[in-house]
Amino acid sequence: MAECSAGWRLPALFGGLLLASVAGGLAAQLNHNLRAFVIAALIHGAVWAVAAAILLRGRDRRPPLVLILAAAVLLRLIALSAPVFLSDDVNRYIWDGRVQASGINPYRYLPTDPELEPLRDQEIFPNINRSNYAPTIYPPVAQMLFLVASRFAETPLAMKLAFVTIEAVGIATLLFILQAAGRPSEHILLYAWHPLPVWEIAGSGHVDAAVVTFAALALAAAVSGRRAWSAVALAAATLVKFFPLAQLPALWRPTKSNRGDWRWLVAFLAIIIAAYLPYISVGPKVLGFLPGYFTEENLSGGNGFWLLGAARRAMPIPLAVYIGLAVIVMGGLAVGALCRRPDPRSSLNWAMALGTAALFFASPHYPWYFVWLVALLTAAPWWPAWWLTLVAVLLYCGEKAGDVPLWVGFTLYGGFVVLCVADGFRRILLNKGSGVRRVIDCTTQA
Repeated sequence: MAECSAGWRLPALFGGLLLASVAGGLAAQLNHNLRAFVIAALIHGAVWAVAAAILLRGRDRRPPLVLILAAAVLLRLIALSAPVFLSDDVNRYIWDGRVQASGINPYRYLPTDPELEPLRDQEIFPNINRSNYAPTIYPPVAQMLFLVASRFAETPLAMKLAFVTIEAVGIATLLFILQAAGRPSEHILLYAWHPLPVWEIAGSGHVDAAVVTFAALALAAAVSGRRAWSAVALAAATLVKFFPLAQLPALWRPTKSNRGDWRWLVAFLAIIIAAYLPYISVGPKVLGFLPGYFTEENLSGGNGFWLLGAARRAMPIPLAVYIGLAVIVMGGLAVGALCRRPDPRSSLNWAMALGTAALFFASPHYPWYFVWLVALLTAAPWWPAWWLTLVAVLLYCGEKAGDVPLWVGFTLYGGFVVLCVADGFRRILLNKGSGVRRVIDCTTQA
């Protein structure tokens, strides 16, 4: 009994510290104090890191799974009380769901267009971002989720509850992946206690919850040998946000026998086409605000990419050079993924590597884009990439949404580069050390 109590004591202590930090973050949001929230979120991340390092290190005294999941539920219950403060995207979700429920294609009109005047109210409509110049940007599967979720109630809380429920499926799927990969179920702590999913899904109600779940389902299907379902799930994830497309080389596996697993590609493309069909009546407008988004975020000119923008402070570098570098790196990773070992579990590491590289080169300006990476790192941990997820909250420090101060970019993306270099040197030293040990062993045996 005493040993059982001791096994619960330390995890309960960390759980209490996490709950206190989330309560502090909630208080900061209720007081509209963004700086205090960022500090609370960073404290949350620090507690998470220490908890992960200590609780998941030993084999004999791992934290009870039930305690991990109970704490995760409590963290999300607190965050659900947050106001619409960090991001107002949830209002656009509700609006898109309302437009579809009225039988109108959400890609057809701006919220301010006179055709949608009968749908306007005093709570959601005045708080839609970019309402007078930007059509919706969200792909078809996201739109379908908005429609279903908004039918329960057209409120931010209802939308957040819907996405927390979807996230719960993702957490269950990550548990399956951990077991299939031969890792302890308690490692779900890496995702369930992480500050980013708590605040960006339960706190702000971001649709990235569906990205987590569909991407996890795709990985789970791959490691369990259900290849066709991995294509279906990845297509669904891609049509919530386009970033999961980077996982494709890690899930599709060309074979010598049939010159490629074309059935996988056919299933993937079939879902893409089927999802777009209900909305295709607007023609090219089905892309929504995506082209305008590239311009607004300074991506079309190149300065919106952190690495290129930082390099341009020293010398003029064409956007084509940066795109070429990204294509070379991503292409190399894609080739490695396509030539991976037959072991289905190798998909996990390649999916994580491709996802991390895609996010680094795209250098998103908003923290919630990194929620998906937390799920990938839970399936296949790599310590330098955790930095991106823990420090992403600093992206809220800009003077306006999407503005990334120089110091934030260097801390977030520059810090990641430094950690990558450090990890590379560590691996080289370990390999040299193991080589020396092999020589000594051979000499001794001789």
